Amino acid sequence: MSQVTLPAKSMTAKFGVLVILSFAWFLTGCVSVPPQPQNVHNACSIFSQYPNWYHHAKQAEQRWGVPVSTQLAVMNQESSFIGNAKPPRKKLLWVVSGKRPSSSYGYAQALHSTWQDYQRATGNYSADRDSFDDSTDFISWYLRQIHWQTGISLNNVYALYLAYHDGPSGYLRGTYRKKVWLIKVAKRVQSQAQRYEMQLKHCLKL
Repeated sequence: MSQVTLPAKSMTAKFGVLVILSFAWFLTGCVSVPPQPQNVHNACSIFSQYPNWYHHAKQAEQRWGVPVSTQLAVMNQESSFIGNAKPPRKKLLWVVSGKRPSSSYGYAQALHSTWQDYQRATGNYSADRDSFDDSTDFISWYLRQIHWQTGISLNNVYALYLAYHDGPSGYLRGTYRKKVWLIKVAKRVQSQAQRYEMQLKHCLKL
């Protein structure tokens, strides 16, 4: 069987297509997370800037029973809505950067192991911690687990955040009682959730 030689123009065209496809693949791999919302303390402003976020948060609320305002308050505290947020590295001798204190990452600052638990429990193995959609579902799912394991009401944002930070077992052991700073943060999260709720009641009527 004789070898077929493609015309030079055909070869050039095929090469051009390959270049375009390769560039498109490169861009897809380099897509960054959305910028931080301009006003992270106002729910109406957040959803005005990112309307699809409200859709995702409402879906999570319907699925797990966690109010949108609570989801936002936890996310604001954990990452200030910065999708690729990571805990700061420890300093060695006040100069050299050391390892990060934990594997926390993304909007929800979820640990790698806890995120894997979420993926297995929901079957959502493609979920990413730097995706708002997946993160708000994770927060709602995890708070629901806390509710089941501790009996904390889904409307008790203060206690839910204490357990979100220290874990359900840590909360039941009362580990937070020796953490004055965490108690203050939990109260702040509760207040922020209340503000978000009031804001949402206003802007959703418009």
